[in-house]
Amino acid sequence: MKNKQNTQSILMIEPVSFGFNEETANDNKFQSNDLSIDSKSIQRKALDQFTNMVEKLRKHGISVYVVKDTLEPYTPDSIFPNNWVSFHSNGAVAIYPMYAPNRREERREDILDYLEEQGFQINEITDYSQAEEEDVFLEGTGSMVLDRKNNIAYAAVSERTNEDLFIEYCEDFEFTPVVFHATQKIEGIEYPVYHTNVMMSVADNFAIICFDVIKDLKERKFVSDFLHTSQKEVIAITEEQMNHFAGNVLEVEAEDGTKYLIMSNTAYHSLNRGQLDVITKYCDILVVDISVIETYGGGSARCMMAEVFLEKDEI
Repeated sequence: MKNKQNTQSILMIEPVSFGFNEETANDNKFQSNDLSIDSKSIQRKALDQFTNMVEKLRKHGISVYVVKDTLEPYTPDSIFPNNWVSFHSNGAVAIYPMYAPNRREERREDILDYLEEQGFQINEITDYSQAEEEDVFLEGTGSMVLDRKNNIAYAAVSERTNEDLFIEYCEDFEFTPVVFHATQKIEGIEYPVYHTNVMMSVADNFAIICFDVIKDLKERKFVSDFLHTSQKEVIAITEEQMNHFAGNVLEVEAEDGTKYLIMSNTAYHSLNRGQLDVITKYCDILVVDISVIETYGGGSARCMMAEVFLEKDEI
């Protein structure tokens, strides 16, 4: 029996000191810093958007487990938990090495304890974080886009996505690795796309991907062939749409089995009618306003949700 692609349970981290992270800005070209807004206002607006998103997901029957961040240590990006942890249906948990030193502080054992208190079964923990000592990084389902149903993992190599560690992860968790390179043009200069999940998303029956940033045509065909072989209808987005977070989306499932593609208001308004029509053949769309989080954090809806595939006891 194949694994499920979509989960009904989401872990989200409530921000207490969200803001522009200087330590990640070097290679995250999606971040920007509007100095006219003070840090307290940024946190307040981000918290409002976070709360509204949680309420909207829950209103549509999606189970959201919220853990509040702590003021100390300072973790301005804690709202993006999918980078440091992933949860798998066999009870396995993976912990990942993080590029920015202040993001390493996001890893919290008490969050795993909380999920166990909620009835989730954790059977084993594989911790890759010691790779940070070698300046080797793999930032969870930011670095990797997982086709769980077909056991395929996609990864665009960058400072935050080490190819060798990615291959090791795929061997440990029994995924077929699909490695490629992706670059985005900023003011005429090509930079590696910092996370794979900003340029592509794999859903149950379709995939959204920006082929334009895969400059090597052989690599582009390699990725395309895997998507088609796994019977995904492919929705190609432009680099401009990628820059509006159209690739940073996630399909989840409600308690009644309804599938929803979660995306930001920014992403939704970048898509054209034809693209939206393909998506709505397979699922409904839930749109959330997280513009402040996108602007200062450089991540969107998918980054805010860590999928919990662990089995759950009745408690």
